[in-house]
Amino acid sequence: MRQSIVLLMLLATPVSAQTMPPADGPITCTSPVSVDDSAKSLMQRYGEEAVVDDGLFTGVEDITYKGVALLPRSPEWRIEIGFADETMQRVSRLTLIDAKTSHWNVAGVTLGATLAEVQGINGRPFLMREFFTDGGGFVVDWKGGALGRALPGGCGISVRFGKGREDKGAPRGDRVSSGNPQARKWAPVVEQIVVYFPDK
Repeated sequence: MRQSIVLLMLLATPVSAQTMPPADGPITCTSPVSVDDSAKSLMQRYGEEAVVDDGLFTGVEDITYKGVALLPRSPEWRIEIGFADETMQRVSRLTLIDAKTSHWNVAGVTLGATLAEVQGINGRPFLMREFFTDGGGFVVDWKGGALGRALPGGCGISVRFGKGREDKGAPRGDRVSSGNPQARKWAPVVEQIVVYFPDK
């Protein structure tokens, strides 16, 4: 019902005055942004719901970058968008981060999803980098599963698992399997989702 209401609102609103992305749900290679978008086109399309932010967080080594935040006022709606270079003429990635849950999902994966849930979507166990290291918790090998294949449109997904700063009980080892009993017991969840767009 909610998606129908939002869709009617968007249809009744001129494109130049549109102030919110499409209804919550799946993020794809073309919606709510595409590889052809620039910072300027996003701000023209989404108005006040698209703002330039020079402190977007990569989630690795406290590195920040300049990009555009969509729906920046609510963590559960927020989408962070990075660009191929400082001119911000072409989208290179979008990120869901800094929220316990999200209204968005990518290929069925959303923030807060468990190892078992993501493994079910992937169709087989996958490998993650050791937690609490540089890039810790990022999936490094989908082991031939569904999430390792390009999404329709050519973009791909990267997922990071974690449990905040709670390291007690975290599994050790250079590569940690999603099926590892210790990992399942520690119960990390998806803390970051990145969609990478292909180079043109």
